[in-house]
Amino acid sequence: MSTYTLPSVLAFDRKLEPSDGVMFSGSWLDINNEDNWQPIKLFDRRNRAVKSNFTKEVLDNEEALQKQIAEANLSWGDDAALKHGQDTLRLSFSLRVVAGVDNPTACNNTEFANRFKEVIADYVQIGIKELADRYAYNIANGRFLWRNRVGAEQVRIRVSGRCLAETLEFDAYNYSLHATRSDDSQVAKLAQVILSGLTGEERPVLKIEAFAQLGDTQRVWPSQEMVLNSPKGEKSRHLFKLDDVAAMHCEKIGNALRTIDDWYPTFSETNKPIAIEAYGSVTQRGIAYRSSKNDFKTLLLKWLNSGSTEQLSENDKHFVVAMLIRGGVFGEGES
Repeated sequence: MSTYTLPSVLAFDRKLEPSDGVMFSGSWLDINNEDNWQPIKLFDRRNRAVKSNFTKEVLDNEEALQKQIAEANLSWGDDAALKHGQDTLRLSFSLRVVAGVDNPTACNNTEFANRFKEVIADYVQIGIKELADRYAYNIANGRFLWRNRVGAEQVRIRVSGRCLAETLEFDAYNYSLHATRSDDSQVAKLAQVILSGLTGEERPVLKIEAFAQLGDTQRVWPSQEMVLNSPKGEKSRHLFKLDDVAAMHCEKIGNALRTIDDWYPTFSETNKPIAIEAYGSVTQRGIAYRSSKNDFKTLLLKWLNSGSTEQLSENDKHFVVAMLIRGGVFGEGES
């Protein structure tokens, strides 16, 4: 049996393609009235705040510290909120599910590609349903709302599309963010549609709407734009907008949908699933939960080279294929 190594060119396209999410303001009682929702516009917020962060040199110099503490911290940035008299955020986006997980987008080693297709095709027939169940669960629980979900009085998720016989609705609070799957019949219907897309039986495009009852005129949280080397004295916070409407990046929505990894070694200590990443990286915590022994490339090669004496666990297979669905460039020359 050949020993397989990563080719110098190896890449995979994403198989879950969310659009950017657009934000609207309305009232909880008007959830079923499409006409009573208004696009949320960004506005400038300028504050005279208090300084609370100082360099070590300033902290070691009492005179300099007192001087800086007395100075105002002028803050200028984008902000967004519900309209006056309205209490509910509506976030809308579409999700396309694409087949072909067993076919690399680019691979310059025919022998590797043939072995890859062989092992992944077998998995798709049986194991990929587990992943579809988990993606459906993360739609039902509204994880993609991120900060907009926290503390909301009620959160309802609505999923529609030609691929569905009926519109599906979920009470997001019935599905814990600490879990990754459910036996709920509505979630199962959604999972079946996602599965049909991953296996190529159908070409589903879903319309997903989330309604979060936050309270009258409450702030909402669009994605924040990354602006490098912003000039001093200029706007310091830039929020994302699409056609002049507050919005969330498709990448941020996608990160939430793929937060299904509860297979990493220390899950029992944190009890929190993490997004599918090659090394289990969570930048907010500054931690990579997967070492060089259970990262994506190591497990992929172990799977391709496994024989009768050494087999990959089912959980490791789920992680590897979830990485393929995530997509990326993984050639041997990549760091």
